[in-house]
Amino acid sequence: MTSIHNSPLVRKLSAFVALSQDELNVLERLHQRRRSFVAGRDMVHQGQSEQTAYILSKGWVCSYKIQPGGTRQIVDFQLPGDFLGLRSVLLRTSDHSFEPVVDIEAAEVSAGDLLDAFAQTPRLATAILWATSRDEAMVVEHLVGIGRRSADARMAHFLLELSARLSLVNLGSRSGYDCPLTQYHLADVLGLSAVHVNRVLRHLREQGLVTFRNTQVIIHDYSGLVELAEFDPAYLDQAGPLLQ
Repeated sequence: MTSIHNSPLVRKLSAFVALSQDELNVLERLHQRRRSFVAGRDMVHQGQSEQTAYILSKGWVCSYKIQPGGTRQIVDFQLPGDFLGLRSVLLRTSDHSFEPVVDIEAAEVSAGDLLDAFAQTPRLATAILWATSRDEAMVVEHLVGIGRRSADARMAHFLLELSARLSLVNLGSRSGYDCPLTQYHLADVLGLSAVHVNRVLRHLREQGLVTFRNTQVIIHDYSGLVELAEFDPAYLDQAGPLLQ
C-alpha cells in the first residue's frame, strides 16, 4: 500500500498548502475504501443521485456529457490525484459521467466523510477548493482553445497541459509522459475529427515538436511547443504552497 505521503493527491495539494500531520491523517482516512474499476464502464452516471465522490489514485478517467440526441462530448480527463464527482456531493445529481480510460484504482468518499473532513481541517477544505477551482480554470482554457486556437495550437496546448499536470504528481516531465488516450479521445475533447487529429499530430511531429505514438508522448522541443500554443501555465497555479 502506498504511503499517504507519496499519494498523488498529497503531491497535488502540496502545491497549494504545506500539509500538517493532522491533515495527512484525515487524507489517510479518506483513502480507506479503495476500489478498482475496469476500463469502459461508467463509475458515475450523468443524473446519478447517489452522493459519492472518488479520489483517483491510479489510471486515467474521462468526464463527459451525453446530449439528448445521444452524442457524447468529453469535458476533460482526470489523472491520479484528482477528485471525481465532487460536485455531485453538493448538488442533488451528477451533471456528467465518469468513465475509466484504463483499469483504475480509486478511493470512494461519502458525502458525510468529506464534510466531516472539511469540519475537522478547514485548511484541507481550502486546499480541495483550490484543486476544484484549478479544474474549472482548465475547462475555461479548453473552451478558449476550441473557440479561438488553431488545431495545431489547440493540440499543443492540451499536450503541454497534460505534461504540467502529470509532472505535479511525478508521472511526467517536460520531455514526455505515458498517455493512454486514443485519437478518438483527443478528437472528442478538442472538438476535432479523428482524421484531423491524425493530421495535426503528423504536422507537429514533422515540425520536430512532439511525437505521440504507442501511448507515449515525447516532447522534442518544449520551448517551440510553448511558443506555438502560446502556453502560459499560470492558470494551473503550480508555483508552490500559498499556505504554510
